[in-house]
Amino acid sequence: MAAIRQKNVPRKSLWYLPITPRLQRLYMSRKTVEHMTWHLKCCEDADEVIHPASSEAWKHFDETHPTFAEEPRSVRLGLYTDGFNPFGCSATPYSCWPVFLTVYNLPPELYMKSEHIFLAMIIAGPKSPGKNLDVMLRPLIDELKELWTNGVETYDSFRQQNFIMKAALL
Repeated sequence: MAAIRQKNVPRKSLWYLPITPRLQRLYMSRKTVEHMTWHLKCCEDADEVIHPASSEAWKHFDETHPTFAEEPRSVRLGLYTDGFNPFGCSATPYSCWPVFLTVYNLPPELYMKSEHIFLAMIIAGPKSPGKNLDVMLRPLIDELKELWTNGVETYDSFRQQNFIMKAALL
């Protein structure tokens, strides 16, 4: 009998899509640049939470990090993920975990639209990442740390000037 040759199948696969160029494009595009500072005037007199900018967490973050808050173009992000089996309820064990980021600087009618929800990574494999999710998120965490500490030079097409764009995950 001939030996059955089995292909090497990776335990986990990770596809990472950097977010910095996409965040920079929000300031380079004339369609979105004016909306990126919308959060400054949206919730001044709001008694209820209509946007993350009107929440106590946002205000506390601004008080805790005043140098970040003094630049109105600093980007605030939200992260979400959830796994699923792309093959439905079949007997094939497989897991796919997309990781998304949304830009909270934008007004509610924009930040939840698909063109402003960024796919940052896909984690795929025969099982869910489980306790190793933090290990799989390492490339994203490293990029966010760079955006938090040093920022990146970005062109603002509305003000027609460069600035150092920083970002934080709320």
